[in-house]
Amino acid sequence: NAMWVSDGSRTRRFEAVALPQVAAAYNLARWICRNDADAADVVQEALLRALQYFDSYRGDDARSWLLTIVRNTAHSWLKANRSMAQAHGDEGEWIASHPDFADPIVQITAAGVAESLRTAMGQLAVEHREVLILREFEELSYRQIAAVVGCPLGTVMSRLARARDQLAAIVRKAEQGLT
Repeated sequence: NAMWVSDGSRTRRFEAVALPQVAAAYNLARWICRNDADAADVVQEALLRALQYFDSYRGDDARSWLLTIVRNTAHSWLKANRSMAQAHGDEGEWIASHPDFADPIVQITAAGVAESLRTAMGQLAVEHREVLILREFEELSYRQIAAVVGCPLGTVMSRLARARDQLAAIVRKAEQGLT
């Protein structure tokens, strides 16, 4: 019975640490997997792994800790379920939900910009896409990204610079093609 109380307390601590990070976890998984259903599976598996190894969590940065598990789970999932070429964008159109706007012109413009960004991001290599997502969307520091990705700080900075340059080039090329 004492074990049950201890386990309940552990579960509550885990929920307090992990649940606030679920949206960020899903966002990262979705950008890596490029599919909502796959991302949901990855996050569920990552949460199970995080709970299983929660005793090794030292109380430091919860977001980086969980996103590291999500990233590793997503990459393992991709290796087991499809080629990396598919993860780079060959699996077809990927559509995410758009916020609703009162003005239809604003809605159409925002949807077009968002779709253009998703298309451009989908052309980046996974290692570039993930650092860009962690920095620009999840607002992690370079140090946190290095911890999540498992590489030196300098590598994070160079990947991020390369990702931004490639993204800008892709967008410029798309704009030239449209005019």
